[in-house]
Amino acid sequence: MTWMGPRLTRLSGFGRLLAALLVGLSLAAPAAAADGPVWRHATALAGTPKYGPDARHFDYVNPAAPKGGTVRLGGAGQTFDTLNPILPKGVPADGLGLVHETLMTSSLDELDISAMYGLLAEAISHPDDYSSVSFRLRPEARWQDGQPVTPEDVIWSFDKLKALNPTQRFYYQHVVKAEKTGEREVTFTFDETGNRELPHIVGQLLVLPKHWWEGKDASGNQRSIENGTLEPPLGSGPYRIARVDAGRSVTYERVPDYWGADLMVNVGTNNFDRLSYEYYRDLTVEFEAFKADKIDYWTENEAKRWNTGYDIPPVRDGRIIKEAVELEQVSGVMVGFIPNIRRPLFQDRRVRQALNYAFDFEELNKTLFYGQYQRIDSFFYGIPLASAGLPQGQELEILEKVREQVPAEVFTQPYANPVGGTPENVRNNLRRAVELFREAGYRLEGNRMIGPDGRPVEFELLLNGPTIERVALPYAQSLKRIGVTMTIRSVDSNQFITRVRSRDYDMIYSGWGQSMSPGNEQMNYWGSAAADSESSSNYAGIKDPAVDALIREVVFAKDRATLEAATRALDRVLLGNQFVIPSYTILTDRIAYWNRFSHPDPLPRFDVGFPTVWWFDADKAAKTGGGG
Repeated sequence: MTWMGPRLTRLSGFGRLLAALLVGLSLAAPAAAADGPVWRHATALAGTPKYGPDARHFDYVNPAAPKGGTVRLGGAGQTFDTLNPILPKGVPADGLGLVHETLMTSSLDELDISAMYGLLAEAISHPDDYSSVSFRLRPEARWQDGQPVTPEDVIWSFDKLKALNPTQRFYYQHVVKAEKTGEREVTFTFDETGNRELPHIVGQLLVLPKHWWEGKDASGNQRSIENGTLEPPLGSGPYRIARVDAGRSVTYERVPDYWGADLMVNVGTNNFDRLSYEYYRDLTVEFEAFKADKIDYWTENEAKRWNTGYDIPPVRDGRIIKEAVELEQVSGVMVGFIPNIRRPLFQDRRVRQALNYAFDFEELNKTLFYGQYQRIDSFFYGIPLASAGLPQGQELEILEKVREQVPAEVFTQPYANPVGGTPENVRNNLRRAVELFREAGYRLEGNRMIGPDGRPVEFELLLNGPTIERVALPYAQSLKRIGVTMTIRSVDSNQFITRVRSRDYDMIYSGWGQSMSPGNEQMNYWGSAAADSESSSNYAGIKDPAVDALIREVVFAKDRATLEAATRALDRVLLGNQFVIPSYTILTDRIAYWNRFSHPDPLPRFDVGFPTVWWFDADKAAKTGGGG
């Protein structure tokens, strides 16, 4: 189960991991008689929710945290062009999750079991066969104009989300109907039974105000949820938009009479009076803005800068705090070079494998990364769901069902990336790459690799900005040594998103996050139906019957042991098919921030929690200067 909604910032940081317990859609203690619907305040995909119905707040927050101050953040991309949170076109502004809310929300110390608690909804109920789910809205839930949040809002939001957003339509494909079943009750009906994750993912539904989107703006113009907009939208959340500078910045201010301020899930959170996002066209310029005290918080993504870029007076005198935060891992990751196998060049597995042999991670780790990174060798890297060794036990039993449809080495050889780093290793790897091309029907003529069609092997790597160019350029040189031409094209976020959505690329650099409870999102990542679905996350264009079968094994796993075995089987087949040239990652949060904030101690188990549970510290700010 992975959150598939728009880019929100109610939670921050890289997700973390711990071993999960018994799987299933476990629910908290019932709140109704046994002969009627059983209403519960929380759900968990594994184990039991930590916090009972009488909990006052999450353990990791400071319930007495002061309210006030401002925090200035950099935008996640280079720009934005809409405040509409559900359209697949355009780039939404960061922070819209501060304005809009979902039916349920998560804690930051239970990400290993994917627990969720009521936000707009006070309770959840479903039958034993998971054929539907019902939510009962809180009577006090209000839009920021004072009108109540209604079942009609929920139904309208669901219908519009599915109608307008192909990714969400695919994610919720088994949710066939939403209807009002009580004064404050909404029921969602599924087209299949036994899918334990469906009630949980419906709880992630973003709820928008029907009356506002179907109304008129201050100039009398009709609004439409089908169009992008820069008009600050009405929400139900703890913040509203105070100022918009189109494409450059957006500022949020805390709603003083926010209806949900005293809910258990909100106590000790949303502590800043104002949050602003400033957008920069270049990360180097943005980092200079951070050093110049124009941004308060920085998440480092470059090893060289982490090692050489912080020898400045504010760090030396303590006005900037620089720290590497070790958190428990609860999110897996696969990142790398993703060939578009909709293109004929990449449809042969041997060609994709050859491209992996040409990538020398070890040399990059020495020369560029200061030895900080690890090579990724699983689509669930960093968590216990990653496959290892040879399949055995229940995992082998599951793989036997698709034996004739997967590469033979899935059963005989543990997956391993080629190892470079020395001249001898590099020469051997490039020789093997040439052999794989020849096995696939290619030939070397002089210094050029020629395909079966008689044409030189050439393709374009599309990048979202210049950050990865330092990695891609050595890779291109390595490919050139075996006669393959890879051109590199870096574009801005708008162009990148547009081209990815339309599948207009040969290869991209991107990836996927994974939770400890994988489920329906796997269909969106790797399923055949998603390959032709506009805006799905099946970037590679995978259409493989064995993969489809293994995804269903994951989705319909009846217990935790089966889920883990099925996930490892899926991982092993994805790796065996060489769908991605894996790159690298780091399992530490590298952060730096101006020393005018405080946070709970200890931090949440799995997340830095900034800015959600941090607060402005006036005493520190007086010593540091600025802020407020």
